[in-house]
Amino acid sequence: MQTVHEVSRLTGISVRALHHYDAIGLLKPSRVTEAGYRLYDGAALRRLQNILFFRELQFPLKEIKAILDNPEFDPKEALDQQIRLLELQRTRIDRLISLAREAQKGGTDQMNFQAFQKTEYDRYAQEVREKWGTTQAYAEYEQKRKGRTDEEMEMAADRMMSLFAEMGSIRELPPGSREAQEKVRELQAFITENYYTCTDEILRGLGEMYVSDERMKRNIDQAGGEGTAEFVSQAIAAYCSGRRGEKAE
Repeated sequence: MQTVHEVSRLTGISVRALHHYDAIGLLKPSRVTEAGYRLYDGAALRRLQNILFFRELQFPLKEIKAILDNPEFDPKEALDQQIRLLELQRTRIDRLISLAREAQKGGTDQMNFQAFQKTEYDRYAQEVREKWGTTQAYAEYEQKRKGRTDEEMEMAADRMMSLFAEMGSIRELPPGSREAQEKVRELQAFITENYYTCTDEILRGLGEMYVSDERMKRNIDQAGGEGTAEFVSQAIAAYCSGRRGEKAE
């Protein structure tokens, strides 16, 4: 058994991220001591290894959870798929390096964009998603995605970053302020319209992920300025707590 701090040192994953994985049910500790310490056994570490492989391949946490929780999930087959995806990724990176070296030498008279394409990787990654992804939210996301072009999906992603930028512009206000709460409502409605039904529970999980996932935190802070991700997370927490109080009345 290893403590959460030992697992953090072993894997390079922050303690905060491991706590978040626990909160969303992605990686539960094998045991929690009476003192509240999280302990992880070999099975938990193997699951974490799968999580990190899929994260390296740009799979969102929600998809990873759906994949790993699928009763038909086969770790050996998944590892074969991960290796194949990594090989495709390496091939694409090698092409980009070759193109960059040619450009550095001044040997590219014509623009070559083929090296930037990742069609084969995307196709194979989609096969993995279709094989293991079974949650209602994922199915809904896939249904909406099939009805849209790549350009429309990119526009939706840009609009979401714009929402974060707008929230960044008011990050000096209290997270529970009327302006912040209105932006959270707008964000929730946007996710529901463009991706999947964003329940309060899902929204709360997203709020936690916005600060625990370093890559996502960095992107949000780039959109709205340093501290935006933390502000958005706190505003979402206040929003969800307020909604829960309303339902209890």
